[in-house]
Amino acid sequence: MRTAEVAVVMVMLYTSMAHSDVKPQRDFNLQRFAGRWYRVGLAYDSPSFVQYRDKLRVSLGVVTAQASGNVNLTMWDATPAGCRSKMYYYEKTNIPGQFTYFSTRHNMVKDITVVETNYNEYALVLKHKVFHREYTQVALYGRTPRVRVEVIQKFKAFALSRGFPREAILTPPPADNCPPSPSG
Repeated sequence: MRTAEVAVVMVMLYTSMAHSDVKPQRDFNLQRFAGRWYRVGLAYDSPSFVQYRDKLRVSLGVVTAQASGNVNLTMWDATPAGCRSKMYYYEKTNIPGQFTYFSTRHNMVKDITVVETNYNEYALVLKHKVFHREYTQVALYGRTPRVRVEVIQKFKAFALSRGFPREAILTPPPADNCPPSPSG
């Protein structure tokens, strides 16, 4: 029985170490990062999310940089109840490209790391609080609702390297009229 306990501790240590090595985009520039982003990919392995995987759609977010270096994020998601918007407030850390925010859903502070971006096409973002499948996500954002196949492959490879199983790595279809178009 002792061997099993040691194995569990070793796996937990390895998993948390695997995520502690994630660094933000080198020379991250918040002003260039600000603007409209579509979440075109998501790796999420929370047991409570599994039943919703097939309902996931591309969602739209607008990143607004504050003079303080903090960020306001407005996200629109298509839900069975319609298009819903939600505001998030990300606080800067002393490391550019890394933020924290309080998750009301999980009642804890989480870390947000912009792992890689070219600012005008895509961004890979890791959201976690000491790696735990219930709380960790990898997201792929695009400036448009569709990104190049090579970018999707990069996202999938990164998510796999973080320990997500293939079935938890999603590239959802676009949402219909979410947020609603100004003319409709």
